[in-house]
Amino acid sequence: METITVYDIAREANVSVATVSRVLNDTAPVRESTRQKIMAIIEKHKFQPNALARSLVNKKTGMIGVLFPDSSNMFFPEVFGGAELAAQKLGYTLFLCNTFSDYSRESEYLNLLCERQVDGLILMGGRINARHCPASLVQEVVDIQRKIPIVMINGTLPGYSFHRVKTDEYLGTKLIVQHLIDRGHRHIGFLGGSAATTTTVEKLQAYQRTLEANHLTYRKEWVHFGSFSKSCGQQLMETFLAMSNRPTAILCINDYVAIGAMKTALSRGIRIPEDIAIAGFDDTQLASAMNPELTTVSQQSEQLGRQAMLNLSKLIQKEKVKKVTVLAPNLMIRQST
Repeated sequence: METITVYDIAREANVSVATVSRVLNDTAPVRESTRQKIMAIIEKHKFQPNALARSLVNKKTGMIGVLFPDSSNMFFPEVFGGAELAAQKLGYTLFLCNTFSDYSRESEYLNLLCERQVDGLILMGGRINARHCPASLVQEVVDIQRKIPIVMINGTLPGYSFHRVKTDEYLGTKLIVQHLIDRGHRHIGFLGGSAATTTTVEKLQAYQRTLEANHLTYRKEWVHFGSFSKSCGQQLMETFLAMSNRPTAILCINDYVAIGAMKTALSRGIRIPEDIAIAGFDDTQLASAMNPELTTVSQQSEQLGRQAMLNLSKLIQKEKVKKVTVLAPNLMIRQST
């Protein structure tokens, strides 16, 4: 069977492709007699309009590319969920690309999405969270931004101005460290993350300065980096438990590290929070599913995704958008502290 296109419909109706598009998408008034003629031809050929046909006329594909670094960490799928709900209401379809924090994979996806002519990009993790991002990787994103609107979540790239949506992670860290101090803790450790990422450095600075503001000593031996995984929390907690003079409370870089730390502590018969208090960050769904439930900081993950999608939609429509949208964190006090 011969494939019918919008061009065939336009030719048979003796109208422009743009007129056919207006009828299909109901985007502008069309004379009723012309509308009926076009609809009759569409019905005759059982024509099914598709995204490609619409994009040829509108110069838009209705597709958004989303890059994030780790599908196993629930924080990122929760952010994506918020973006997806907003995208559906706005008439967009999202392409989700899991980069595994691999720069080369990021570049492959960026090139692929550009080839697919997506209308915009949402970036999370990877190079936009690197403390020292190679200049070539920065330039790659800069070049793409000249053609396609980009919104970054909780990250940026040095030397250039990008549209961003972020939670105030510095404030969130201050809130949770102050909470531990207010609970009577004077010996507070810091667990997980990587010194190569901006989010770790930002949280570490807030941790250190909050201790100093309360006249408490910052002790390097109570700060241990690793990664952002549950296994990292389990392994590093072993180091803390082996100390003769160990902290009475530990702030973890995220909920997954905190859950790993809790598992190790509980397996050793250590009570939480009676013997040691443990706090996380992100407030993923797992935080309230733990026993004891995990004290953490909510980054408003779904709102992050939703706001990023709303801002990106405005950029696509060439509307003015604030360069940086900041969401306030929420301290979620539960049983683990």
